[in-house]
Amino acid sequence: MDGKNKMKKGFIPQRGDYQNLKVYQLGNCIYALTYAFAHRYLEYGDRTKDQMIQAARSGKQNIAEGSVDGASSAEMEIKLTIVAKGSMHELRIDYEDFLLARGLAKWSIDDPRTRQVRKYCKTHMDPEEYRRAVETRSAETIANIAITMLHQFDVMITGLIESQKRRFLREGGIKEQMYKARVEKRG
Repeated sequence: MDGKNKMKKGFIPQRGDYQNLKVYQLGNCIYALTYAFAHRYLEYGDRTKDQMIQAARSGKQNIAEGSVDGASSAEMEIKLTIVAKGSMHELRIDYEDFLLARGLAKWSIDDPRTRQVRKYCKTHMDPEEYRRAVETRSAETIANIAITMLHQFDVMITGLIESQKRRFLREGGIKEQMYKARVEKRG
């Protein structure tokens, strides 16, 4: 791309397409599942209920905010994506604690049900499907589905962070891009 075409594009990249990111879509499904799970299986006044909902919300919202803020700050984009990762990690621990506290089984990574959930989640990104599942499945099953989804989310978000780091190394931050655009404009 020559300098003229680069200037037409501008030095501030257009971002904010987070809705097309599979990791955001999965985060949205996790949020829907968690919201329904917490209202069905956790009692009113249980602090864990609000914490789980907020962790799930934070996971998806920070991807969105990071994507939009990434137009002016690669650093902020990476930081918010890492916050999303941390929120979902906290949520996974809450689901594991739920199972442990109630003496319910946690599926192993090689359990056929875990493999089935992994396969299903790769192609099903409708939050409503997961919300409805809470109405027909046991707390143990839903918690294990959520844990499996959260492991998938972790793999995906780690890949997104690595991609953001590579883009930063390749393109630099906004100040570098602004300086480069100004130098190119002067010719």
